[in-house]
Amino acid sequence: MTGNHIIEIKNLRKIYIMGDTKVNALQSVTLDIAKNEYVALMGPSGSGKSTLMNLIGCLDSPTSGDYFLNSKQVSAMPDNELAQVRNKEIGFVFQTFNLLPRLSALENVALPLVYAGWTRAKRLERAEEILAAVKLADRMHHKPNELSGGQRQRVAVARALVNRPSIILADEPTGNLDSKTSHEIMELFEEIHQAGNTIILVTHESDIAAHAHRIVKLLDGLVESDYPNEQIVTKANRQAVL
Repeated sequence: MTGNHIIEIKNLRKIYIMGDTKVNALQSVTLDIAKNEYVALMGPSGSGKSTLMNLIGCLDSPTSGDYFLNSKQVSAMPDNELAQVRNKEIGFVFQTFNLLPRLSALENVALPLVYAGWTRAKRLERAEEILAAVKLADRMHHKPNELSGGQRQRVAVARALVNRPSIILADEPTGNLDSKTSHEIMELFEEIHQAGNTIILVTHESDIAAHAHRIVKLLDGLVESDYPNEQIVTKANRQAVL
């Protein structure tokens, strides 16, 4: 595996069997993602982007092909090993937040550290630290139903970051938010990227994908196009000159 690549995918395929029918959800995808890249995966419904997201997130295994994550070949791992890699290497942010309603923001954020074997004191200390980083220090003892949609998504982002994962995988992270709050969440992702995280953003919205530095479009289970976001690149170059 190439040293600078956090993800290396070669000829990845996924076939689902539905009765007598074979569904080629992912036909043959080859894709490399470098450390600290900010990539948007785009495509219409049925394009394969959700399947690819599930494979990258170690939520599913491919039918064939190779997938290396942080130099580990995860494409052939059994479910129990995949679960360990998933908990250690990947932070998930979902459209529906996926917060536990009976737990406070602090307890929700600390939850992944339970599975990582941290002591309660260390879990809460780390959760407080990361909630402060996403500007929610004053809301950490509130439950999800006491928070706005944007605040709940910030809690979800904090939970994704708490384990110091290699990758933040965000699936339609602004899908349930209004335009102003969506902009605030995308600004937060840019801050996370500038801090050194690799971000993979799955979206069908071009205005959300426009925040990414590289855009990969899928169609019919194949990569249709893969290109840098010229607006972002030009802006970065202009700032570097200044």
